[in-house]
Amino acid sequence: GLAVNEIEASVLALKNLHTCLKSGVTYIRECGATYDIDITMARLEREGKISQVPEIMPSGRAYSMTGGHGDMPNFSCLVDSPDEMRHAIRQGMKNGAQTIKLMATGGVMTEDDHMFQPQLSIEEMRVAVAEAHHKGRTVSAHAEGPQGIKNAIAAGVDGVEHCFYCDDEDIEKMIEQGTHVNPTVVADWIIATKGKATLPTFQVVKAANALDDLLANLKKAWDAGVKMGLGTDAGTPFNGFEMTPVELELMVELLDRTPYQALMTSYASAEFMRIDKDYGSLETGKYADFLVLKHNPLVDIKAVQEIDKAVYKKGVRQF
Repeated sequence: GLAVNEIEASVLALKNLHTCLKSGVTYIRECGATYDIDITMARLEREGKISQVPEIMPSGRAYSMTGGHGDMPNFSCLVDSPDEMRHAIRQGMKNGAQTIKLMATGGVMTEDDHMFQPQLSIEEMRVAVAEAHHKGRTVSAHAEGPQGIKNAIAAGVDGVEHCFYCDDEDIEKMIEQGTHVNPTVVADWIIATKGKATLPTFQVVKAANALDDLLANLKKAWDAGVKMGLGTDAGTPFNGFEMTPVELELMVELLDRTPYQALMTSYASAEFMRIDKDYGSLETGKYADFLVLKHNPLVDIKAVQEIDKAVYKKGVRQF
């Protein structure tokens, strides 16, 4: 469940950020945070007031329709018309959101909706995209089911999170528009494989029903040339902030990628965040964010899962 109050949320957030950096992630794009807590954490990191955390591109709260995915206490901004969306996005960016997260479909975690239900309308999302793009910021949409994916692409979002039920038409349009996808395979896979004992049945059933479909569709999109990023949807059940190396393994094992293809998703993420001039590869003039591993991940992708690996951020050892 979500943290009860802002103090508890802050303590949890800091712990999660430490875990994230220790796992080897030096820069994160947040996709919806309770109490806008990521905006504050990003500022504290920039000011050097918190240490051993990744850099953060904050989104603040996600944007959802009333009764939609993410309509939980202190979590989403609820919007129910294009005008409400315009106001909410402008306010969010004034508050410090550097990237925008929309909820285009239902999902696995909420009981009264389903990933096949479209939620925010094309018109509502289009306004969000226009406002964010005026300020040079990116927009991504949580979109799992087919109609919501179509709506998000039609609205011109920069990225689709999850994208489980994309079809050939969607794939073509995403390539045309340069839309990125963040597959987050680990989030669904782990609920489907480990959830039976402790999670509500509806969550396990929804996750398990989707798994074969999402693997087939994501594989097809990747083969066709859709740009794939690296993310985990951290915070969902069993899916802690240390799971990024596991996501890389799943790309190799379940999506039939080479270790090199899997590792290159982190570069695609830097491109998506528009920070690739400074991050994403070890080149002269870029920040020295890197890991030191005992084994070669190009031979065995599990090498990245090393527990006590050395993590460097801007040339300074953090762990």
